[in-house]
Amino acid sequence: MRLSRRDFGFGLAATAVAAPAARAATPAAGHDQQLTAYLDQAFEQELAMEPERLTRLGRKTLNDRFTDRSDAGRLQRLEWRRRNVAEMKRRFDPAKLGEDARTSWDMWVLELEREEADYRWRDHAYVFGRNGAHTALPGFMINTHKVDSLADMEAYIVRVAAIGPTLDGERGRAERAAAAGVRMPRFAYDQSIEEVRRLGVGAPFGEAPDAALFADAKGKIAALRAAGAIDDAQATRLTDAVAGAMTARMKPAYDRLGAWLVADREKASAEPQGAGALPDGAAFYNAMLRLQTTTDMSADEIHALGLAEVTRIRAEMETLKGKIGFAGTLEEFFVFMRTDDRFYVSDDDAGRARYLKLAEDYLAAMKARLPQYFGRVPRSDLVVKAVEAYRAEPGGAAHYNSGSLAAGRPGVFYVHLADTRATPTYEIEGTAYHEGWPGHHMQISLAQEMTGLPTFRTQSGYGAYVEGWGLYVERLAKEIGFYEDEYSDFGRLGREIWRAIRLVVDTGIHAKGWSEAQALAFYTANSPQPVAKIRSEIRRYFVMPGQATSYKVGMVRILALREQAREALGARFDLRAFHDVVLGAGALPLPVLQARVDRWVARQAA
Repeated sequence: MRLSRRDFGFGLAATAVAAPAARAATPAAGHDQQLTAYLDQAFEQELAMEPERLTRLGRKTLNDRFTDRSDAGRLQRLEWRRRNVAEMKRRFDPAKLGEDARTSWDMWVLELEREEADYRWRDHAYVFGRNGAHTALPGFMINTHKVDSLADMEAYIVRVAAIGPTLDGERGRAERAAAAGVRMPRFAYDQSIEEVRRLGVGAPFGEAPDAALFADAKGKIAALRAAGAIDDAQATRLTDAVAGAMTARMKPAYDRLGAWLVADREKASAEPQGAGALPDGAAFYNAMLRLQTTTDMSADEIHALGLAEVTRIRAEMETLKGKIGFAGTLEEFFVFMRTDDRFYVSDDDAGRARYLKLAEDYLAAMKARLPQYFGRVPRSDLVVKAVEAYRAEPGGAAHYNSGSLAAGRPGVFYVHLADTRATPTYEIEGTAYHEGWPGHHMQISLAQEMTGLPTFRTQSGYGAYVEGWGLYVERLAKEIGFYEDEYSDFGRLGREIWRAIRLVVDTGIHAKGWSEAQALAFYTANSPQPVAKIRSEIRRYFVMPGQATSYKVGMVRILALREQAREALGARFDLRAFHDVVLGAGALPLPVLQARVDRWVARQAA
């Protein structure tokens, strides 16, 4: 059932932010320009099937709907892409395309291959695992659905009500997957049950304080009233409407989901098992590795790379430990780093504010140095926030939410501060560079601000490129003079070995049958991270097969490209120019990035 404004007595007019004008594909235009126009038109057709992406791009058309997550909706989008790629191949000859246009061609074809794989394995994904719809939908409303007018708020309320049927549909997918033998580990049920519980407490469901979503709605209504966009009567009507949508439409779906999760939990494995234990698990995991790394590396190759990198980084840690003056073993130094109070802020509001301020200060210092190492710096702003309480997890990984210049929304660097003993201060610096400047925020914002390429290229994302870049800049920051504090520098090495450990542990769990205890033992023996964070990380790997491998694979490839270019060009190598080449075409599959850098080197050497 699709809800509309009429269901709530609202008018049907909607505020709209127009789509960019499609480039005309005229006979007089060159082959490259015609392809760009074709792909821009195709991207608009794709967006029309994905209302949430429209909202993320700052568009307000279809802003009272969610993307159709049903199997039928997914198949409709896949079949559209099949037809569109076939038509592109019929109309355009890749041999006649220039460099950038050929890259666009290759990426559009690759998107079909990736969507085919995603659709094939759709029932193997854990529907209510990390970032499932039960937390993602309220988070989307709070952080992405912008309200500038009465129509925007009316659309907001319709969407809040639509969370209910959307969640019911996702529960149906989870039930079908469970019936086929695909269940997430029992610990993931426990986490989801708790998240559902948190989302159902507070006003308008019960006593104050307000539930997170209700507080957000009231804040947006109050801002409209303060701006004079609505009067008091309208504010009251809107507040009552959102309360009704939450209690009558949304909350019952959460209750149904919670009851199903509790009942199905008993059928889940108490001892977590990797993807290899699922039906067709080995093929599924291999597909996830290809999707995440954009390479053909096997699980064994990734495992071996991880072991080699762990050995190398441990040697660097030993050297730095000696410089610091710690007399014990490296394992004893890990314990010291995990337990000494000097490395933790207080577990209260003052401590959390201090943590956020430290991150902001590191980012400000880095931002001031960017022009020395990058030819282009994006215009988009960046803010640092603690994760909302309803989805906060002790030891949870920091992450980035992209902003939008069109929507006036800054990028957000999120940190989990539910338990400050799981977030040591020696990790703040490296985390800030990875998530903010010059990491995810810079790379993604530059891509969004690109001109002259098909629009889809500004929005593409490949984990090995994006996360590889984030890890690369953690090392770059050391090379250009940051990490002046030796403990923070050890935290940098701890973060790098963490990504090397991921290669070993992820493949160990999903391809070699490692238990949670085996993964925990290997991780703790090689990392200074707090045990709570380590346990959270390992559980993340169990429910997101392959995702953790993208970071180190991507970093290793980017570093190799840099050193190959430096060796080939000698004195003509320019680090600033190299960075602009790597960042200048948006996120790319690693083989495409390799070809782009190779061509740049050839031009510089000529």
